[in-house]
Amino acid sequence: MRKYFDTIQRIAGNVVTVSADDVAYDHLATISSARGDSLAQVIRLEESLVSLQVFAGSQGVSNNDRVRFLHKPMQVPFSENLLGRVFDGSMRPRDGRGPVNGEPLDIGSPVVNPVRRRMPDEMVETGIPMIDIFNSLVESQKLPIFSVAGEPYNELLARVGLQANADIIILGGMGLRHDDYLKFRQTFEEGGVLGRAIMFVHTAADPVVECLLVPDLCLAVGEKFALQGKRVLVLLTDMTAFSDALKEIAIIMEQIPSNRGYPGDLYTQLARRYEKAVDFDEAGSMTLLACVTMPGDDVTHPVPDNTGYITEGQFYLRNGRIEPFGSLSRLKQQVNGKTRDDHRAIMDSCIQLYALCRESREKRDMGFEMSDWDRKLLRFGTMFEERIMDLSLNLPLFDALDRCWKILAECFDPAETGIRRAIIEKHWPVPLS
Repeated sequence: MRKYFDTIQRIAGNVVTVSADDVAYDHLATISSARGDSLAQVIRLEESLVSLQVFAGSQGVSNNDRVRFLHKPMQVPFSENLLGRVFDGSMRPRDGRGPVNGEPLDIGSPVVNPVRRRMPDEMVETGIPMIDIFNSLVESQKLPIFSVAGEPYNELLARVGLQANADIIILGGMGLRHDDYLKFRQTFEEGGVLGRAIMFVHTAADPVVECLLVPDLCLAVGEKFALQGKRVLVLLTDMTAFSDALKEIAIIMEQIPSNRGYPGDLYTQLARRYEKAVDFDEAGSMTLLACVTMPGDDVTHPVPDNTGYITEGQFYLRNGRIEPFGSLSRLKQQVNGKTRDDHRAIMDSCIQLYALCRESREKRDMGFEMSDWDRKLLRFGTMFEERIMDLSLNLPLFDALDRCWKILAECFDPAETGIRRAIIEKHWPVPLS
């Protein structure tokens, strides 16, 4: 027997408040109105009052409409047929094909017990030297890309998805412009990876509630594939849009605002998603790379600030490049000692020399006299930016390391690199006298 509730107390924005009993947080409901049935989700319980977030918006909903609770959370049908598909935040197909049927998975489930997680020790090669050499991405790692509006962070994510050695790529787009969505899809199609990719895309024109569902859809599907032994890479953009959606709902709910108007549980909401990254023992892994735009390039903004406490490092994207100073992968030591014996030596030497190059550029710009050493550093800096820092590059790790050796050999004598002689004798591109 179906039980309906028709005592709608309040309608504010996309939130409807109704008097009801026997209801649980995050459960779904349908609201029957003149425009048909609308799906909603429980977002607040306060004694007998239940607040529902209406997916398609509350336009057309009236106080006389009836509410029926489904007594289950939002679910995503899991199947191999998800691969190659594009959906919105409510699991409606965006690619003109039919819906997918499969095993229903609850979204927003708890994170894996840390005791049951395997210690990360496998590298995820991306083909981008500034990541693979200097801040290696590790399986099950959670890393944000801190950027500002106008930087090519979506292009960087697309290249990582295209080039990374992962079995399955899952893209979660939040607040995307339509042309950004099309660019992701075109990149994956032309690169031949769409057949092993799944896209959940919320555009700026879609309902706010769907923005909040996108990360949970991605992570629920990714976790299930990881349990089947797959290496899953989840790409999320943009977590600031996700946080702004949280703020919008919190304002409608008249919650007491915290820093800059964001809800007080912002840290918890972000951690529930980031901590889903996991490496299962005797199964697969799920690695998470998320874009976080910083309004005004302010790293103390609540979203990047809270993100930095949760994640294991960060990439800074500035002037179309991954900034070598400030970017950090805290797990890179787990893998870059196992790749090749010169990996750490190249990493340390190139960054030290590039830092000295910046000092020489300041001297040049201020009109000081340049020494031969300064000129060597300036030449190295230019070659390093063009041949290594360019994000359009697609180089296997060993080829990228060899290219670094060639740049060092063109600019410096072996003793000037600061690399141990045993490593130099083995890898220097020309025979030593």
